[in-house]
Amino acid sequence: MMAVTGWRALLYKETLRFWKVGFQTVGAPVLTALLYLMVFGHVLEGRVTVYGTVGYTAFLVPGLVMMSVLQNAFANSSSSIIQSKIMGNLVFVLLTPLSHWGWFLAYVGSSIIRGLAVGIGVFAVTMFFAMPDFVAPLWIVVFAFLGAAMLGTLGLIAGLWAEKFDQMAVFQNFLIMPMTFLSGVFYSIGSLPPFWQKVSHLNPFFYMIDGFRYGFFGVSDASPWLSFGIVGTAWLFVSAVAVHLLRIGYKIRG
Repeated sequence: MMAVTGWRALLYKETLRFWKVGFQTVGAPVLTALLYLMVFGHVLEGRVTVYGTVGYTAFLVPGLVMMSVLQNAFANSSSSIIQSKIMGNLVFVLLTPLSHWGWFLAYVGSSIIRGLAVGIGVFAVTMFFAMPDFVAPLWIVVFAFLGAAMLGTLGLIAGLWAEKFDQMAVFQNFLIMPMTFLSGVFYSIGSLPPFWQKVSHLNPFFYMIDGFRYGFFGVSDASPWLSFGIVGTAWLFVSAVAVHLLRIGYKIRG
């Protein structure tokens, strides 16, 4: 009972942490996505058609939603851990009888909540520009959850590994950001040369966004079942790594 109450309390604390500055943690990403949509949609709408009949702005909306989900889920867990380590208040969590599973559920759970909150906000704003169909809503929910969980877990690993903000910036700017932007947010990989199509298929972020987009249009560059298998397997792997690092107290216990 103590463990259940503990991880719920930590989950509440982590959720409240980003929600109390919601203008920055939720509002700012929504505005950024809106600017992307206005610029790219204005320039390319009417010039680019995807999947034969889908307009570019409608195609762009799911990509921007998922990109926002991924980036903010990662930012939530990574920033929380690194800030707590640097400011020294992580010791108060270490003093609790929480298990490594409790830590994992709380930090990744709050990241999922933030990622989905930002994604819903982005969709609510961008739907006034183009309303995609909802061909397979279950796939939308599945990939939104898996994407947020995957990046929340990666953020947890990054936060445990980093010892200062510069190291966190390296992880985010040279790994998370390029993999997100090169995953088909702004384009269909079917328009790329064969070599770059093969390279894109090595990027797990591509399967998150492609599977998510399938839920809206019923067509995609890869099978949604293949995307589900790859993303699910990748999340299980990074989750095992994160739980192991928490269990041994990697860089958080002296």
